[in-house]
Amino acid sequence: MSVAQIPAVARALRATFATDVVDAETRLTGGLSGAGSWRVRVGGIAYALRVDAARDAVRDPARAQACQRIAADALLSPRLRHADPAGGVTIVEWIDARPLSDFPGGGPALLDELARTVRLLHETPAFPPLMDYVDALDGLMKGLLARPLLAPETRGRLAALWAELATASRAAGAEPVSSHNDLNPRNILSDGARLWLVDWEAAFQADRYVDLAAVANLFAPSPQAADRLLTVYFGAPPGDRQRARLALARRVSHLFYAVMFLTLASDERPGARLPCDPSAWPLQQLHAAMGEGQPLLETWEGRLEYGLARLDAAT
Repeated sequence: MSVAQIPAVARALRATFATDVVDAETRLTGGLSGAGSWRVRVGGIAYALRVDAARDAVRDPARAQACQRIAADALLSPRLRHADPAGGVTIVEWIDARPLSDFPGGGPALLDELARTVRLLHETPAFPPLMDYVDALDGLMKGLLARPLLAPETRGRLAALWAELATASRAAGAEPVSSHNDLNPRNILSDGARLWLVDWEAAFQADRYVDLAAVANLFAPSPQAADRLLTVYFGAPPGDRQRARLALARRVSHLFYAVMFLTLASDERPGARLPCDPSAWPLQQLHAAMGEGQPLLETWEGRLEYGLARLDAAT
């Protein structure tokens, strides 16, 4: 079935282009959110079309599209051509993305551009609030701990680790900003000259270090690189408090992705059970393989391995 045959999509196409006929369409794969995404051509011009059908405490197209519109107005997200919260349909201008590894100037230039992009995002008008980030992760953690995927001893260590990080995070306080909350390479596009941010499903007001930690864990493996990220972001060399805030947030970010991927693995195979001390590849090795184009996250085993690697990095 053509995407244009979905009633909400047909309405969106007619409202945007005065036609519901698409010249061509390609289903896009690789996302883990459950949304449907397509590259469509209308009148010979390419657009990205997304349909968000799921609704729950976090997945709310009205909030996501409000955040996306703010980001698009700030030229941080592709131009928004249509947004229908009721139908969950968005249409944006297409970005011909190039590998982040090919960013002009290499890794240091990419890290600088990421720091500037995140800073500009955090300076936009406030995103709609949703929930406290630590409270949200606490709920996700309880959900994972209730599943039988992990051995009792592993669940006990995970619960103790989260209690430590949650207490420290609440004591550190929060600096709420407009936060993307899921800055991973799939949601960061390079057109060869600059970066664009996409997929605003998880966006809401959160502590500034949520986005900074996500970027640092992927693109700033050394203390020197982390300092560079903070220096560009804040416009001055970081102090001890900023370094400590980032270090704590990095562990929390690792744990967030661990919980997300392990929960997904458990949901996909409810009968799966892991040994008491499951081994994991080093996270840096996994990221290097993914950067080379290996489809690690396309398989159940790969998603499980990635969740375990993130869990190991959080300790």
